[in-house]
Amino acid sequence: MVINKASVFVVVMLWVSLSMRCHQPSGEPVTQLTFDESKNHDLDNNDNFSPDDQWLVYDTRTDAGGIGGCQTIERVNVATGKSEVLYQTQNPTEYGPGAAAVSYSPVENKVVFIHGLLNCIAERPYAQWRRIGVMVDVRQPNRPIFMDARDVTSPFTPGALRGGTHRHEWSGDGQWIGYTYNDAVMKALEDRTGEHWNLRTIGVSRPIKPVTVDRNPEGENNDGEWFSVLVVKVVPNPKPGSDEISHAADDSWVGIRGYQKANGSWQRARSFLGTVRNSKGEPVKEVFIVDIPEQIDMPGDDGPLEGSETTFPMPPRGTVQRRLTFTAESQHPGCSGVVRCSPSGDRLAFLAKDSQGIDQVFFISPWGSEPRQVTRHSAPVQGGVRWHPDGSQICYICDKSIFITNVSPGAHFGKSKRMTEKSEQAPSNLVWSHNGKLIAFNKLVGTNNENMKKQIFLLKL
Repeated sequence: MVINKASVFVVVMLWVSLSMRCHQPSGEPVTQLTFDESKNHDLDNNDNFSPDDQWLVYDTRTDAGGIGGCQTIERVNVATGKSEVLYQTQNPTEYGPGAAAVSYSPVENKVVFIHGLLNCIAERPYAQWRRIGVMVDVRQPNRPIFMDARDVTSPFTPGALRGGTHRHEWSGDGQWIGYTYNDAVMKALEDRTGEHWNLRTIGVSRPIKPVTVDRNPEGENNDGEWFSVLVVKVVPNPKPGSDEISHAADDSWVGIRGYQKANGSWQRARSFLGTVRNSKGEPVKEVFIVDIPEQIDMPGDDGPLEGSETTFPMPPRGTVQRRLTFTAESQHPGCSGVVRCSPSGDRLAFLAKDSQGIDQVFFISPWGSEPRQVTRHSAPVQGGVRWHPDGSQICYICDKSIFITNVSPGAHFGKSKRMTEKSEQAPSNLVWSHNGKLIAFNKLVGTNNENMKKQIFLLKL
């Protein structure tokens, strides 16, 4: 067999071409949407697209002041880049109140966000246990609707909470809001006893009836338009090897309408990471799910919905908390990332280490099963997992780039594609539009590290 130089050249060039095709970004256009260098435009890993995909909401928190120093909630038009203020805090100081971490309703022209208490001063600054959820109808800017009632003076009020809600997320049908939570009464108990009671947990609200609370001289309490409860139980010292948890977060709604049970009915639920203790007493994060009853104003067997001066508010009757992963005694224990569910409610996505110790995306059923590895990258997946609206793909951040992976059943399951160039400033806060045609994300932009601000970019698919 004779091989001439021309044949070798053709083979080499073909190999180079195929290699570049496998490893180069796809070439989909990325455009910068916001340019104001005086402020951040923080998407904060929320649901930021309006129902018609024409707008993106964001906050303008400062690098130094954080959420407590953030003064405005804004939105920007996806087509024109024009921005407008939806809400501005009154009498802002370095101690609060602050407003941030905004999400758009999937069905209405309303947004919900963190709001610090209105009485913030040096002695009572913005804090995890001193904030509430506020809604604004975008057609009526600067007219706050206080979602969750707050009552920190005994006797407490059923349907009101006693601390601070955070990272509010509308359910797929727009009828519920879920969030993480820290309790001010339990924080005060921690300060008195020295035992760790400032534990993060998870709650939900539903507009079944307004909740009215008593006033207090310092202005710590407020009425709320929605009825609110906690749905996850936490304890300061979980028993090693048990399913007890000391921390619950990284949560999201399961499916648009929940997950389907064996009898065909649909169960509303939230998935999350709960911190257990392994047999050595070491903390490990595992994937959990909590089934939530449609009627949340009936107390369960664990105690009153409103709690007491020495106990958390307790979940309503019919709430069921289940552990789904059991990595605590494995070679690579622990799970990470926000637990995100497919729109159909049949697969929960989370991060865990593969056999090589590299963070990858895994799936697990809401009913519990052996986790299934989805991605197989040589570099760790860095987070930001979000689902395409039809459930056929996921996007996420890996190797300082945005990747999309096919998760439809069949031969192409797990096939990944790099969508953006690798850059020094990694993308963050991915969010997929309702029509599946855009992925919005944040990226730091500026001339040097001191002046860099979060700007919003769009990846057009």
